[in-house]
Amino acid sequence: MQPISVMTIHREGYKIIAVSILSFAIINILSFYFFNGPWRWLALIILIASFLLLIFIVLFFRVPKRSLTFSENKIVAPADGKVVVIEEVTDTEFFNDKRIQVSIFMSPVNVHLNRAPVSGTVVYNNYYKGQYLVAWHPKSSTLNERHSIVLENSNGLILVKQIAGAMAKRICNYALPGKKFEQGEEFGFIKFGSRVDVLLPTNIKIEVQLGQMVKCGITVLASFN
Repeated sequence: MQPISVMTIHREGYKIIAVSILSFAIINILSFYFFNGPWRWLALIILIASFLLLIFIVLFFRVPKRSLTFSENKIVAPADGKVVVIEEVTDTEFFNDKRIQVSIFMSPVNVHLNRAPVSGTVVYNNYYKGQYLVAWHPKSSTLNERHSIVLENSNGLILVKQIAGAMAKRICNYALPGKKFEQGEEFGFIKFGSRVDVLLPTNIKIEVQLGQMVKCGITVLASFN
């Protein structure tokens, strides 16, 4: 299934976009006031550069309309981005046993809305204050600021970890303990570059490869046997 072209703006971006538009107007009014005559070219450069930055900020908070994947036996990608890790790890946060970790790196140009990879009830929700290593750093999963949730359904438990990166300074998480999510339902948003880890049972069938680009709510990461 492919996304369609229509999109909206995420509510987390309303304030930032409003401030950005105001700043754009003030900067350019001042630049055209002070840089006139032979310096008008400098005002034009400022106008173009600030307009491109404004467009980037608006597009960062885009939420494209998509035909989502729904299947009780599938785990779908909770984020847009690139698969940077597929490996067996020993989880010490919740499971205290071996899990398959699939990590998705979200660049600043990706959609940063996060969706539930499976339908289920939130049985664990915890925020950890940490560092801001680059999101692809091997230790970012355990050292960076992060917010973890665990979803439970008839197939078992899935841990999803939102991780702040060098640019991401705020993780938004809406998954209160006891809340029930449908697969593909929004549970959070990360601002300006980040990573999302999914910890899966070891008997899971992985459906993606390292380096693969995935779409939030669409691409199947793994299947239950």
